[in-house]
Amino acid sequence: LGAIVASGTALLVGIVATVIVGIGASVLICRVLGLPARMAILVACGNAICGNSAIAAVAPVIGADNKDIAAAIAFTAVLGVLMVLGLPLFVPLAGLSDNQYGVLAGLTVYAVPQVLAATVPVSLLSTQVGTLVKLVRVLMLGPVVVFFSLIAPRLPPELGAAPPKAGRPGFTKLVPWFILGFLALASARSLGLIPDAAVAPLTRLASFLTVLSMAALGLGVDVRVLARVGGRVTLAVTGSLVVLVVVSLLLIRGLRIV
Repeated sequence: LGAIVASGTALLVGIVATVIVGIGASVLICRVLGLPARMAILVACGNAICGNSAIAAVAPVIGADNKDIAAAIAFTAVLGVLMVLGLPLFVPLAGLSDNQYGVLAGLTVYAVPQVLAATVPVSLLSTQVGTLVKLVRVLMLGPVVVFFSLIAPRLPPELGAAPPKAGRPGFTKLVPWFILGFLALASARSLGLIPDAAVAPLTRLASFLTVLSMAALGLGVDVRVLARVGGRVTLAVTGSLVVLVVVSLLLIRGLRIV
């Protein structure tokens, strides 16, 4: 947990700002391309926060159409895998340090296991920083779900859209369970409750579980969906990701992260 404090409030504020700008820019891109409002929100939340988990959390509170949900999740899953494979190649091109790359990966890669997969080949520091930044980013899911639940009644009616889910979102929608697990283990490690002798085997177990989770994500990817989602969705998701990468790089330079 000391790493969280050492990261400084500027980075924390920057992460929040990046998520907000990412959502706003993504919604704007989607609407310019003619996508419906609910589809635009799904793409924006998936792109700016945590991919499929964010889409699944936001969809019921805005009454999104099942076809829109499936299209957003499927293409986001495909693009997430491409990010894992391609982002490490970006390190030498952009001249990023391990710390800078960790921040970039945490701000742009969709799922937590994907952040691990994208940073482990680079360095341990990149993995630690990327995971920390990503988990802070995931914590934005709660406020975002609440925000869209409040504006859902004002969204224009759409063919096939379901009524927005009534009532307040549940706690598990606002705070993903793995965040609680991370905080519990980080606190235990910081307080010395986990002995040094247990760190090595737990690290090996974590590596195995990371591979397992990536395999599970891969099983959810159907590349055939790319032919069905349409060019506008493809452009919207890709354009949103490009904007997120650019904003993240500007944040890294602006905060003078080394």
